[in-house]
Amino acid sequence: MTDPETLSVTIVDGYVDEPAHFGVPPYISTYPRYTAGALVDAGVARERITYHTIDRLRDEPDYWRDVDEADLLIYLGGMTVPGKYVGGTPAEPDEVRKLAWTATGTSLMGGPVKFGVGDENAGATETERQDLDFDFVAKGDVEAAVHDLVESGLEGFNNRMRDVDEVSRWAQDGAFIVEQHPNHPAYLIAELETSRGCAYRCSFCTEPLYGNPTFRPPPSVVSEVDALSNCGVKHFRIGRQADILAYGGDGEAPNPDALRQLYSGIREVAPDLETLHLDNMNPITIVNWPEKSREGIRIIAEHNTAGDTAAFGLESADPVVQEENNLNVSAEECFEAVKIVNEEAGWRPGGPNDPRSSESERVPAASAGEDPADAPTFGDDTPRRLPKLLPGINLLHGLKGEREETYERNREFLQRVYDEGYMLRRINIRQVMAFDGTDMSDTGAEIANEHKKLFKRYKRQVREEIDQPMLERVAPPGTVLPNIHLEYHQDGKTFGRQLGTYPLLVGIPGERELEETIDVAVVDHGYRSVTGVPYPLDLNDASMDELTAIPGVGNRTAGDIVVNRPYDSVADAELETEFDLAQFMTTRTFEPAD
Repeated sequence: MTDPETLSVTIVDGYVDEPAHFGVPPYISTYPRYTAGALVDAGVARERITYHTIDRLRDEPDYWRDVDEADLLIYLGGMTVPGKYVGGTPAEPDEVRKLAWTATGTSLMGGPVKFGVGDENAGATETERQDLDFDFVAKGDVEAAVHDLVESGLEGFNNRMRDVDEVSRWAQDGAFIVEQHPNHPAYLIAELETSRGCAYRCSFCTEPLYGNPTFRPPPSVVSEVDALSNCGVKHFRIGRQADILAYGGDGEAPNPDALRQLYSGIREVAPDLETLHLDNMNPITIVNWPEKSREGIRIIAEHNTAGDTAAFGLESADPVVQEENNLNVSAEECFEAVKIVNEEAGWRPGGPNDPRSSESERVPAASAGEDPADAPTFGDDTPRRLPKLLPGINLLHGLKGEREETYERNREFLQRVYDEGYMLRRINIRQVMAFDGTDMSDTGAEIANEHKKLFKRYKRQVREEIDQPMLERVAPPGTVLPNIHLEYHQDGKTFGRQLGTYPLLVGIPGERELEETIDVAVVDHGYRSVTGVPYPLDLNDASMDELTAIPGVGNRTAGDIVVNRPYDSVADAELETEFDLAQFMTTRTFEPAD
């Protein structure tokens, strides 16, 4: 028997991406935090618990000694949805095997990796369960397995799921582990769990494998935020649930009172938080309970931070695909949900629809029969901030029943949203991954592979015809994006993002110092990213690259600006451009040299 007080433990985070859970940097998932809490609860001393990300092991090989020398190695990882990532690179199967081979102590693997392992994190793939040479694989909750394994003296455990009381303790007790994350404290966002499981059974999704929804009560989540805040975390995403509107209810109907307790409680214990976003919201909930949903959406928009996104799992606008895959929302229903979120939460801070404005300033959202373009959610007169909360659309291809018409129906749905004047924060187009235990396991990736050429053509069309004009509507020129964290250089530009749900990728002219944080004003748009310049941009100090990034300012005009400096005001430059430069430019006077 191994005494827990003498146990040395190394946790390696290979990152997770599930339908209702995200943990690729700058995110930290619940798994390492809950696992650390379970270890402490089982008697392991905090100072004997070491946490590393897989990227840290890649970048600094000396840390592999912690894998080698630990009495217990715990690997956490698994990707059950395909994605491309900027902040980190998920562990590959060969790297996970190397962890098991390097460990001289007991090794345990857990997380969504239990659902299956693929050769790569990509769509149109099939997966199978593999033990990857670990001593133990947690087929239930990895944090429960860790707790029971330590209590047994590393002899073994029964696969089980943890209960609400355990997760409430472990979430608080394990908050300290965030301090060992390479991104701590400035560029780290903590994923928060409000529930697991789903009331619906879509064919492809792994979330129903957790069972029917079970909810953590508001005090449990709020206490976790309090503990994380005390450890320096200022960015939070309520992302670990299938449907935020169903929180605290029966699994389907909204419970606005529970949402109010949750959001107001978070704001009370973390008044200095800088990000409060969410992820999943089920459009069928909005359609079936519109008034309660409207109330819940208003509560969220009152307490969150701007630029938030509610991911809608439409998956397909084709009724044939919907029928064959148990999808629970039609294209018409999803459109109605898009409309309602726009009406209730598509306002921008400081604008006339901001509920914090006086009644005399407030302009109601467009009602039925009116042109939504008249509503002050977008257009020339809107405040220069991102909307509070917008829907995002998930579309999944390779599902049972998919046909060529499916692609056209999806494109028509997106075009209708744009043409009727509403906003989507982002459109996520993927191909299915097939996992054992889901209805898609029989079909596998066969349909997705057959339609790859069609998929690529359609995806390019959506990016060109929908994504770019939609992005211009959501973030028009002059929109200010505060706190852009500069991440990497490419093609003479510096790229960065805000912390939050599906943050915009921002390209800034020139190679600036990485790891810094600056405010940026949007000046141009790509399909999925924007070009920005530092905000406010000093006309008397701006570089040629920054000036020519502004539409309407070519090399000749930029050269004239530089030659004729300094200016007393932006108006003195007499620039004729597509939009008013004064909204994001300034002129600082030069100080004469002594």
